[in-house]
Amino acid sequence: MKRKHVFAFVLSLVATVILATGLQFFTSTASFAQGNATVLVSAAASLQDALEELDPVFENAHSGTTVNYNFGSSGALQQQIEQGAPADIFFSAATKQMDALQEKNLILPDTRRNLLTNRLVLIVPSNSTLGVNSFSQLSESNVKRIAIGEPRSVPVGQYSEELFAKMGILDQIKAKFVYGNSVRNVLAAVESGNADAGIVYTTDAKISDKVKQVATAPEDMHSPIVYPIAVLKSSKNPEAAKTYEQFLSSSEAKTTFEKFGFGIAQ
Repeated sequence: MKRKHVFAFVLSLVATVILATGLQFFTSTASFAQGNATVLVSAAASLQDALEELDPVFENAHSGTTVNYNFGSSGALQQQIEQGAPADIFFSAATKQMDALQEKNLILPDTRRNLLTNRLVLIVPSNSTLGVNSFSQLSESNVKRIAIGEPRSVPVGQYSEELFAKMGILDQIKAKFVYGNSVRNVLAAVESGNADAGIVYTTDAKISDKVKQVATAPEDMHSPIVYPIAVLKSSKNPEAAKTYEQFLSSSEAKTTFEKFGFGIAQ
């Protein structure tokens, strides 16, 4: 009889474990079905205004799903992800950082796509009296400080250096550079007058009335400015993340991106 009791106890214990596991799976699945999920998006700083405007549109259409954001330079975000920082989606301002994550097998390859494009522009303070209206004038002696992104981690800085190198003036003006840790930091330096000029994206120039855009770089003078997006392998809510990524490709989202000055990648 004791053996029967032991056997019955073991069967009961196994059944309990299976039931608990099944309930946990069911609860998790039902939770997403009801929209009870949080998606954390690590996104390039230049995307902040557009994504924040789109946020309530997505959340209203997916009741209970919350989207949180971590904005910064693409290079810094890449390093955070590589070091294990939590994130569900990476939305970069350059392919270089996304390529690095893909090489380390940190993204879901089938979710990667190029979503947006942008343009590189020269800005000056809105009250500037220097008369700067071209990139070549940055080499003139009256221009003392030029704000650019830190090229190793901030894509806009990488594009800026490529432009100046092709123009043949990089070595001539490098001593004037004031480095920003994101494109918004570059914008702030020009807005405050701490720099005589700066290189940002057209989308950043559009959101500020404290600067004026005076020139646009020819697209063949630097690498293509492309914004890739992908769901991360470490995502705790991959299905919710995929749903959000699909939303960013919708016609409604594209209209908002275009309003802020982005191009739509082909």
